[in-house]
Amino acid sequence: MKKLFFLLSIFLLLLSTVFYAQEKTIQDKNGQNECLNCHKSDENLPDDFKSYDVHITAGLTCADCHGGDPTSDDEDIAMSKKNGFVGVPSRKDIPQFCGRCHSDFKFMKNYRPEVETDQVKQYYTSIHGIQLKKGDKNVAVCTSCHTAHSILPPKDPRSSVYALNVPATCNKCHGDKKLMDKYNLPSDIYKKYVNSVHGIDLLKNKDVTGAPACNDCHGNHGATPPGVSSIVNVCGTCHVNNYNYFKASKMGKDWEGDNDYHGCVTCHNNHDIKKPNDSFVGVGDDALCSDCHDKGDKGYEEAKKIHQELTNLSTLYDSAKVKLIKVKQLGMDDISIGFMLKDAHQAMIKARTTVHTFSSAKVAELTVPGIKIANNAIKKADEEISDYHTRRYGLGAATIAILILIIGLYLKLKGLNKPEA
Repeated sequence: MKKLFFLLSIFLLLLSTVFYAQEKTIQDKNGQNECLNCHKSDENLPDDFKSYDVHITAGLTCADCHGGDPTSDDEDIAMSKKNGFVGVPSRKDIPQFCGRCHSDFKFMKNYRPEVETDQVKQYYTSIHGIQLKKGDKNVAVCTSCHTAHSILPPKDPRSSVYALNVPATCNKCHGDKKLMDKYNLPSDIYKKYVNSVHGIDLLKNKDVTGAPACNDCHGNHGATPPGVSSIVNVCGTCHVNNYNYFKASKMGKDWEGDNDYHGCVTCHNNHDIKKPNDSFVGVGDDALCSDCHDKGDKGYEEAKKIHQELTNLSTLYDSAKVKLIKVKQLGMDDISIGFMLKDAHQAMIKARTTVHTFSSAKVAELTVPGIKIANNAIKKADEEISDYHTRRYGLGAATIAILILIIGLYLKLKGLNKPEA
């Protein structure tokens, strides 16, 4: 019982130390923060107040943002304009309010030197910032995305701007149908994104380093919808080879500055991008090429050839994979076949990327060698399978021969031991 009491005492002591540490982080430089004391006693703390807020943990207090005298428990003195009290800033003033520190390089260097100090400047180049200057109070400001009193660094999973949380954060406004209708904007972007190849990779597979969230394409503080001339460049920041092939192609050059065709989104869409497959190319029911190209067009024929090249390689590759599985099951040598298949797969990946040249000849430069490798893999697999059966039959024949020999020896020995008449 004494041991239990001792452990409980230690636990309570540690717990009180934690609470004390949290309280200390939100005291002013002189050890006082009457703002907190009053607001806590009145149960009037901001709804989103969290003691782990990045400003609190950095040693900043309520007064560092809101002004006033945090050492006084007299409301008139503590919240006096004479003492610089600001209170709750108006929505239109929030960017400048935050910018007092975040635009000050010397100040930020003392706390978070890696944080850019041109965020406010970027913000006013965005659609949000431009509209705010025009008096639009509905647009997003700093607190719309970052919150006011529970701000955390973007790398913290609890942060509203952590990669996994960004789509939901943007959706708070962009999923509001009534709000979006005022601007003639769609409100189903989040629903489309969630089921897209990017959304699945980010939200389901938790790929926070490879899969793009809203801000990866639209920007952060300078958030702007990619224009006609920049869509290809935006996609190209990740899809480099696709970008280079497209820009160098005749189609890419013909589409430059053409408002009727928007590069990547014409075939892939934007927020509801599906995982591509070979059926996208060609003239079949699921093909995208036939949306623009009619039978008899040069583009129609090229699409047909490209699809055939991809099909030839993928069919052989799949056959070789089946053969490899069989070889492994039989316990035969699969190492060289495995390496061949890796090379064939690499050729297939490159060929699919080369589709963005819209040239069957360039695609064939990769599929033809890939087909050769796949054929060699199939040939090697067949040899291993044949060798297995040869060994098996050979073992059977040898077993029968040995058995006959044993029987013959047995009969011979039996005859030798038989007594003479």
